[in-house]
Amino acid sequence: MRWSKTVTVIGAHAEGEVGRVLTGGVLDVPGHTMLEKLQHLQTHDELRRFVNNEPRGCAQMTTNLLLPPVTEEADAAFIPMQADGSHAMSGSNAMCVTTVLLETGMIPMQEPITTVVLDTAAGLVKAVATCKHGRVELVTLDFFPAYAEYLDAKLEVEGIGTLTVDVAFGGVFYVLPKARDLGFRIGPDVAQDMVSLGAQIKTAAKEQLPVSHPEVPAFNSIEFLMFTDEVDPSAGIYKNATIMPPGRVDRSPCGTGSAARLATMHAKGQAKVGEKLQMLSTINSRFDVSILSKTRVGDKNAIVPQLSGRAWIYAMMQLGVDPSDPYQLGYTMADTWGTEIEHKIPGT
Repeated sequence: MRWSKTVTVIGAHAEGEVGRVLTGGVLDVPGHTMLEKLQHLQTHDELRRFVNNEPRGCAQMTTNLLLPPVTEEADAAFIPMQADGSHAMSGSNAMCVTTVLLETGMIPMQEPITTVVLDTAAGLVKAVATCKHGRVELVTLDFFPAYAEYLDAKLEVEGIGTLTVDVAFGGVFYVLPKARDLGFRIGPDVAQDMVSLGAQIKTAAKEQLPVSHPEVPAFNSIEFLMFTDEVDPSAGIYKNATIMPPGRVDRSPCGTGSAARLATMHAKGQAKVGEKLQMLSTINSRFDVSILSKTRVGDKNAIVPQLSGRAWIYAMMQLGVDPSDPYQLGYTMADTWGTEIEHKIPGT
């Protein structure tokens, strides 16, 4: 066997959402801040394509690049590399990263509680891991501030009509339409329909609802759509379905999406500081969520969300490529990767 490139990856998932962690083979990437490092990866996209594209990856997963922290008080840094590109932050992936760091001994585990501070391009995230018998049983994330950008905004979608949607920032910007307004309930049986409908609505939202983070100008676009649903509001149980490029449903309740939804719910008087709520996913996995406090982001009223969920390690692997392999950076095809991304095939 002869490989011209080798990386070590640990497979993990958080409440069903696959978040592999790249632990070896990449020393660092250029940049003085995590945002600069993210922007470098977005411009130099070879690593993400190498680990995520077929045959080494698939559309329904993320590979988290583990890096040394830039901020002094952080323990580790990570950047989520997803099917459509590299992003600032992901809650489910922060749970995977924390679990991998502790269960592999990269950071010493202290029972019953270990605190890990993660450096991300969206800010510092405190992860509090509940540990027992060498296992991370629960990861609780103290998020950075989330806020509502638009409440009950009117959105014109060709072929659908006028929708009422919210837009909020929870680490990235989300557009949040209600599933019931569109005549369905969130579930695995309508996943394909949600993907098609979600792409259509997000395209309209990006055109009609401009966004700009007041403190980080680079965050200036609606990145994801999350359908919202209710299970039992009187018991504080809700349901989410985030539609992610190139055309799939997040298997978890979605961390940054849950933070964005909490911000809109608080702004509408539907969620109070300290109130315990549950967010369920399309496959009924669960995050426990709450609002720690109120704050401000620039001139915006904002909240500090807290989210808890579980992650599990399922594999340890090395990924490599033979120098004679024509697919050095892999490939994608529209049958599983959709038409939303540019398909780059060697020799074409």
